[in-house]
Amino acid sequence: MSFFSKLRDRLTRSSSKIGDGLDDIVAEASPESVAEAPAPPPEPAPGGGIVGRLFKGAEAEPRRALDDAMLEDLEDMLVQADMGVETALRITANIAEGRMGRRVSSTELKELLAEEIARIMGSVARPLPLYPKKPQVVLVVGVNGSGKTTTIGKLASQFRAAGKNVVIAAGDTFRAAAVEQLQVWGQRAGVPVMVAAQGSDPASLAFDAMVKAEADGADLLMIDTAGRLQNRQDLMEELAKIVRVIRKKDPEAPHNTLLVLDATTGQNALSQVETFRKLADVSGLVMTKLDGTARGGVLVALADRFGLPIHAIGVGEQIDDLDAFDARDFARALVGLA
Repeated sequence: MSFFSKLRDRLTRSSSKIGDGLDDIVAEASPESVAEAPAPPPEPAPGGGIVGRLFKGAEAEPRRALDDAMLEDLEDMLVQADMGVETALRITANIAEGRMGRRVSSTELKELLAEEIARIMGSVARPLPLYPKKPQVVLVVGVNGSGKTTTIGKLASQFRAAGKNVVIAAGDTFRAAAVEQLQVWGQRAGVPVMVAAQGSDPASLAFDAMVKAEADGADLLMIDTAGRLQNRQDLMEELAKIVRVIRKKDPEAPHNTLLVLDATTGQNALSQVETFRKLADVSGLVMTKLDGTARGGVLVALADRFGLPIHAIGVGEQIDDLDAFDARDFARALVGLA
């Protein structure tokens, strides 16, 4: 199964599907809106070939006049899908432009919505940049439970499979489970994992990992970090110290700072971006657990508000359930289109 097929299947399997919501919006047409709407084009005569049959199939779909009431329904549905008020208003205004009074089917509405979502997200769909500098240091941040550790393991495995020499530093030294999980991924991928005694200084581990990565001629060094937001001052100081120490080895490091977000947190993802942009110089996003939520719309809101590159998205626990972000595929999967 292709990644797009999994994305479409797992996004639209959840309870409050956007696609079903659009079907309901069109089906809720009032008699007045139908009566006042312009009549559809005349139906082709029978025997008009395959084009005629396709046209007849499309005309069989329920239609609703695109009016203020319908736009309000659409805005409400997009807000419920975690796109946020501002993004929902912008999308519906663009859909309405030049189309007010036109009768649209659910399929047409899905196509229009997918087009708007893809337009918003097209500029942020960028792979993780790779530089000739060795080792390229990738600092990975995010709250505990966001899928940060698993994402590091998957990315390391994928880069290793692509022929890159990768080293992982288990910098969340306070969580034994995170260290053990990274070690498991390291064994799977054939990637060395640098660890330190529980509770030891993460900055010292990061420095030692840079020394090892440089000695091994590694292409990439991925550094896990703690995600304890209960005391932001401690976390800020810890991240600042890691950056300060690794810059003793390379003044330009870290070359990427990835923020891993959990899609099931919905609008909380927005506040996490705000927080981590203050704690660290976030250069790109990875969104995980899109298989566990109908609220993938938060990714649209993130793109619209922050414009940060989205490097990858995840829809499950397997190695091939994390892939590069594609705006068009995501938009079509999100609204339930093939």
